Amino acid sequence: MVEKLIESTNKEEKNKMTWEPEIKELRRREELARQMGGEERVAKHKAQGKLTVRERIDSLLDSGSFHETGAIAGKGKYDENGNLTDFTPANFLVGTGRINGRKVVVGADDFTVRGGAADGAIRGKQVYAERLAHDLQLPIIRLVDGTGGGGSVKFLDMEGHTYVPVNPAWDLVVGNMERVPVVAACLGSVAGLGAARVAASHFSVMVEETSQLFVAGPPVVKFGMGQDLTKEELGGVQVHRTSGAVDNMAKSEEDAFEQIRTFLSYLPSSVWQLPPVLPSNDDPERREERLISVIPKNRRVPYKIREILPMIFDKDSIFEMGRYYGGGTLTCFARLDGYPVGVMANDQFVNGGGLTAESSEKIERFVDLCQTFHLPIVNLVDQPGMIIGLPSEKKGTIRKGVRAISAIYQATVPMMEIILRRVFGVGGAGMSNGHGLNLRYAWPSGDWGSLPVEGGVHVAYRRELEASDNPEALLKDLLERMESVRSPLRTAEAFGVEEIIDPRDTRPLLCDWVRDAYELLPQQLGPSSHGMRP
Repeated sequence: MVEKLIESTNKEEKNKMTWEPEIKELRRREELARQMGGEERVAKHKAQGKLTVRERIDSLLDSGSFHETGAIAGKGKYDENGNLTDFTPANFLVGTGRINGRKVVVGADDFTVRGGAADGAIRGKQVYAERLAHDLQLPIIRLVDGTGGGGSVKFLDMEGHTYVPVNPAWDLVVGNMERVPVVAACLGSVAGLGAARVAASHFSVMVEETSQLFVAGPPVVKFGMGQDLTKEELGGVQVHRTSGAVDNMAKSEEDAFEQIRTFLSYLPSSVWQLPPVLPSNDDPERREERLISVIPKNRRVPYKIREILPMIFDKDSIFEMGRYYGGGTLTCFARLDGYPVGVMANDQFVNGGGLTAESSEKIERFVDLCQTFHLPIVNLVDQPGMIIGLPSEKKGTIRKGVRAISAIYQATVPMMEIILRRVFGVGGAGMSNGHGLNLRYAWPSGDWGSLPVEGGVHVAYRRELEASDNPEALLKDLLERMESVRSPLRTAEAFGVEEIIDPRDTRPLLCDWVRDAYELLPQQLGPSSHGMRP
C-alpha cells in the first residue's frame, strides 16, 4: 500500500515537471478533430459517393506527406471547471504536402461540418492557406465543397446584426494568380464564394454526378428568379461542360486528383522557377510517315487534329484543358523531348476551327497562363478567321477576338507557329506576332490571304460574273487561274513565308527549337508585366 502511494506521488511530481499532460490533451483534441462532423454526418456524406475531406487529401498527396496546420481550430464547449466537454472542428483544413515530391499548399472544405459554410469555419484558416502559398511561393490546391461564404441567415440572427460583405483573402487570391499555380476542384454543391474560389484558378475540375457549381443554389434561384430547378439542372456537369466556368470534367474524385497532379507536372512551383524538364524516352528525331498525307488535298475536307498531336509531341504527354468550351480552338500542355510547352490548335469539326467569342476568350486565358509560368507556345494554325454572321456580331466577337490577338502580341515567351493549312483575315493574321521575329514553318498544304480565294473571287469579280453570259464557266476559269497563284511555293519565292517544310520534319525541328527556347527563359523569370486575372 505504501509502495503504491509512493508510486502515485512520484507520477504526480513527474507530471508537474513535464508537459506530458498538455501533449495528451493536444492529442485528444486532434483525435476529436479527425472525427469531422461526427459519425452520422460522415456516413451520410459517404453515402452520396463522396470522399471525406481527409480521404481526399490522402488521395491527392504523396503518401504520408500531409502536414496539417490548425488541426484543433474549432468551437469547444466547457464545463464549470474549464474542462472541454464537446468540440466541433472548423470545416476548413489547411496544410502542406507533396505531389510527385514537390511541395504544395492544400486548403480543403469539410462538408460534414455545417455544409462547408462560413458559420462553421474559422475564417483565418482560409486566409492562412492563401498567405502560405503567396509568401512561400508554393502552388495552392483548393478542394471546394460548400458555399464558403456568409453562411445561413441563422448566423445573422445569432449575431444580432448584418454586415457589409468582404471576400476573405481576395487580395491574396488575386495575387496568387500572378505568382504560383492555383488549382481548384469542385467536389460537391458549390455556391457563392465557394464557386468564386473554383473560378479564381489556373485550372479547375468538377466531378460528374456528385458536384454542382452555381452563383446561388436552387432555393435562392426559385425565390429570386422563379426558376424551379434541381441542383444538377442548375449547375451540373451538363451545364458547365460548355459554360467556360470550369475547365475539365472528371469521372470520379480520384480522376479529378489525377488531373490535378498531371496539370501541375508541367508548371514550375512559382514564376521565379523554370517549368520542370523530365527525361524523355521518345526520339526527338522521330519522323511520322503519316504526316505527309494527314492533311487532305481537298480543302473542303476536314481532318482530326487530335490524331496529329501525338505524331509531333512526346508520346503520352498531351493534357488537354477546356475541350468543349470554345471547341474550335484546342488548348493543351505537351512535351517536346521532355520540355513542357503550351499548345494551341484548331479543330476543323467545330465551326471550321474559326475564332468565336468563346474560343477567343479561351486563347486569351491560355496564352496568359503560358506567359505567367514561362511556357513556350507551339501554335498549330489552320485558322479561317473570325466566325461571321449575326449571332457572332451579337456576341461581340470582334472585341473578344482582338483581346485574344492582343494576348498573343503581348506574350514574350518563345512562340513557334506551324501553319498546317489556312491563315485568313484578321483572325489568322493574329495567330502570331508578325512584327516580331515571327518564327514559323509552313506545311505544303498552306493556304492564306486576306480571305479565301473562293469567296474573294465572288466579291472581286462580282460585276464581271453578273455581266457574263456563262458565269459558272467564268468562275471556274478564274479559280483555275488563281490556283497556281495561291501556291505556298509562290509565297516562299517572295519570302512571304520563311520556310516550307516536309510535315514529317515537324517534330525534329520543334525539338531543336524548344532547347533554344529554354535557354532564353531564365531572362524572363519573375512576374509577367501584366498579371493574370481569374
